[in-house]
Amino acid sequence: MSKQTKRREALVYHAKPTPGKIKVVPTKKYATQRDLSLAYSPGVAEPCLEIEKDKNNVYRYTAKGNLVAVISNGTAVLGLGNIGPEASKPVMEGKGLLFKIFADIDVFDIEVNTENVDEFIKTVKNIAPTFGGINLEDIKAPEAFEIEKRLKQELDIPVMHDDQHGTAIISAAALLNALELTKKKIEDVKIVVSGAGAAAISCTRLYRSFGAKSDNIVMLDSKGVIRKDRENLTLQKAEFATDRKLDTLDEAMKDADVFIGLSMADLVSPEMLKSMAKDPIVFAMANPDPEIKYNVAIKTRDDIIMATGRSDHPNQVNNVLGFPFIFRGALDVRATGINEAMKMAAVKALAELAKEPVPEQVNIAYGETRLTFGKDYIIPKPFDPRLIAEIPPAVAKAAMDSGIAKEPIEDWGKYKESLRQRLGSDNKIVRLLHNRAKLNPKRVVFAEADQLDVLKAAQITYDEGIAFPILLGRKEVIEDLKEEIEFDADVPIIDPKSDEELKRKNKYAEVYWNRGKRDGVTLYSAQKLMRERNYFAAMMVNEGDADALISGYSRSYPTVFKPMLDLIGLAKGITRAAATNVMMTQRGPMFLSDTSININPTSKDLAKIAQMTAKVVSLFGMEPVIAMTSYSNFGSSKHDNASKVSDAVAYLHRYYPDMIVDGELQTDFALNSEMLQDKFPFSKLAGRKVNTLIFPNLDAANITYKLLKELNQADSIGPILMGMRKPVHILQLGASVDEIVNMAAISVIDAQQKEKKAQDILARTAD
Repeated sequence: MSKQTKRREALVYHAKPTPGKIKVVPTKKYATQRDLSLAYSPGVAEPCLEIEKDKNNVYRYTAKGNLVAVISNGTAVLGLGNIGPEASKPVMEGKGLLFKIFADIDVFDIEVNTENVDEFIKTVKNIAPTFGGINLEDIKAPEAFEIEKRLKQELDIPVMHDDQHGTAIISAAALLNALELTKKKIEDVKIVVSGAGAAAISCTRLYRSFGAKSDNIVMLDSKGVIRKDRENLTLQKAEFATDRKLDTLDEAMKDADVFIGLSMADLVSPEMLKSMAKDPIVFAMANPDPEIKYNVAIKTRDDIIMATGRSDHPNQVNNVLGFPFIFRGALDVRATGINEAMKMAAVKALAELAKEPVPEQVNIAYGETRLTFGKDYIIPKPFDPRLIAEIPPAVAKAAMDSGIAKEPIEDWGKYKESLRQRLGSDNKIVRLLHNRAKLNPKRVVFAEADQLDVLKAAQITYDEGIAFPILLGRKEVIEDLKEEIEFDADVPIIDPKSDEELKRKNKYAEVYWNRGKRDGVTLYSAQKLMRERNYFAAMMVNEGDADALISGYSRSYPTVFKPMLDLIGLAKGITRAAATNVMMTQRGPMFLSDTSININPTSKDLAKIAQMTAKVVSLFGMEPVIAMTSYSNFGSSKHDNASKVSDAVAYLHRYYPDMIVDGELQTDFALNSEMLQDKFPFSKLAGRKVNTLIFPNLDAANITYKLLKELNQADSIGPILMGMRKPVHILQLGASVDEIVNMAAISVIDAQQKEKKAQDILARTAD
C-alpha cells in the first residue's frame, strides 16, 4: 500500500460514517415519559439529594465508578512530538477505545490547552469529581513527573501516567521471567538502559523495586552515559547517574547482562551484542524500529532472550497488557490511588500467567501448536482472554492489602466471573481471525473482483497480509477500479472470458469433462462452463492454482453453490454440506447453523450439522456448547418438527456422549442460563453458557441471523461453508467490505487447516 493510500484510509476511518471513534450510549430505558421523568426532572433530584448527604453515593447512582479520563496536553504524542491538544485527540480517543474493548471501562478524553504545570494540575483537579480514575497520556518530560506526582498526592482517585508505568510494568514482568530462565538474580545483573525519558526512568525505578542495584545500572541519554560528574542533570536523571568511568553505549554494553532500550532504532550493533555477558537479555523497545533488529540479534547470539515492542516478533512489550486491567482492578475496589504495591502485583500476575498452560484460543490465534514458557514466550499475549480475570484481582487485592481500597471484594470467585462476563461485548474473535490468517497467508480467488467492494476487500487482505488475492473478472474494469482506489500492488488479474486464458480454460474443461463424461458432461458444455467465473475459480482451487476462493457478492447463494458442489464436492465422509454464521453479540460470539443450505434437514442431518459446527467452534479456540433449538422444550410437543430435533439430540447423546449438546429447547431457555437451571436442571447445558444454536430448518436459522444482524447491529462472519473438500466460501448477497475481508480470513484459515490435515495424513502414510 502506498503511503498516500494508507493516509487516505486512516483519514476516512476517522471521518466516516461518524467523526471520531467513541460515543456516549444510554444505559437506562428512555422510551416513555415515565422513563424520562426518572432520568431527569423531577426523578433525578432523588439521587442528587442522596449524594449531597454522602458523596460516596455518587458511585452508587452515577457512572463515575466505571469512568476514566484520558487526559493530555499534546506535548509528547506518540512519535509526533508536541503537536498540541486538538491534534492529540485522535490518540486519546484511541486510548479510550482500548480501555473499553479490553476491560469494559468507559472513557471521556480530555485535551487541555496548557503547557503550564500548575494550570494543568488545577484543570484536572477541578474536573476530577466526574471520574473514577485519571489516565495521564502523552505529556512531555520532565513536566510529566511533576504532574503525576502532585495529582497522586492531591486526588483520592487512581491516577497513572501510562507512558511511564505501562512499559515499566510489562517489561518488569518479562524481565523477572527472563532472569528465571537464565538462572540470574536481579540483584546481581548489570543493566544498561538506553533512554532517559519518562518510560525509561519509570522502568528503572520499578526494576529497582524488585531488587536491581543502583550500582549495577548504567543509563544513557542522547549525550551518552549519565554520569555523576555531568552538569545540569534533571532530578530524574541524577537519580540514576553513575560514577563509573564510561562514556558510550559501546563501553556500557561490555559484560552487561540486560539491555533495556527506550530510545532510537539501530543504536546497538552486533559487536555490542557480542560483548554482553552469557545469556544476554535484550529488550529493544523503540517503536516501530527497535535498537537492534530482531533477526540480527538472534542471528548474532543464539543464547539471547529478546523482547521488542513489535507484534511480529516473540515477546511483545505491549502496554495494553497493563493499563486496562490495572485501572479495572483499581476501580472495582474504589482505590484512592495506584501505588507501588499495585504495580508490583500487576507485574507478578503477568509473570505468573506466562508460566500457566496457554488456552487453545491463544495457540490458535498465534498459529502455535502449544505456546509454553520459555525464551520465546516470557510474557502473555495481548489476545489472552485470561488477562481480564487474573490481573485486576491481583491489583485489587494489593490495593486492599495496602489499605487504599474503599470497597473491598469479599467473593473472589464471583468477582472473577464478573470480569470474564465483561469480555462478552468485545469482538476479539475478528482480530484473532486476522492474526491467525496472517501467520500463513494463502492464495485466495476473489471471483467477483470487478465489483468495487470486493476489490476493496481484496486490497485490504493484501495490505494487511491476510491473503494473496487473485482477481477474477473483466480485466479492464478491475484495472480502472484499482486505479480509482489506488490499489497499485502487482496481483494476478484473470478474465475467464478472455482469449488470454484459452489454454487454461481448455485444460480445466478437459479435466472436468474426463470426470463427468459418463454423467452427461460433454467437452463442449465443459468448455462453455469454464467461461463462467465460478466454475473457472473452482477449477483453479481444484487444480492447485489457488488455495481458496470466495464468491457470491453479486449472485444468489444457490447459483454460486451449485458449481462448488459440482466441481469441488464434499469432503470424505460428509454426506451433506451446511453453513454456520458467527454473530458478534453482547454475550460474545454465537454460532448459528444451518443458515444457508439445508431447507428442512432430517434428524440425522441435524446431528451431522451439529458435529460440523462443533468443529468450526473449536477452530476458533472455543469449547462448543450446543443447544438444538425448536419451538418446544424437551418433548413438550410431539409434532414431527419438534421430534426430529429431540431424535437428533438422542443420536448425539448415544454416539457422541462427550459433546456438550442438548435439546430440543426454546431459544430463550437456551440463552438464559438461570431460566434453564431453574426449569430444566437435568439438562447437559445447565450451568453452562451456550455459544452455538442449531436450528430445525433454514427458515428459522436464516431469519434469526439476519434479524440479529439488522436489529441489533451484530457483526456477522459467514456463512462459513462446512463439509466441502476444498476451501470455498460463499458470501451473502451484497456483503459489506468488512464481511468480505472476514470471509477471506476464514478461507485462509480453512486452507491452512486442510493443508495441515493433508500433511498429517502424508506423515502417517510415510511412517
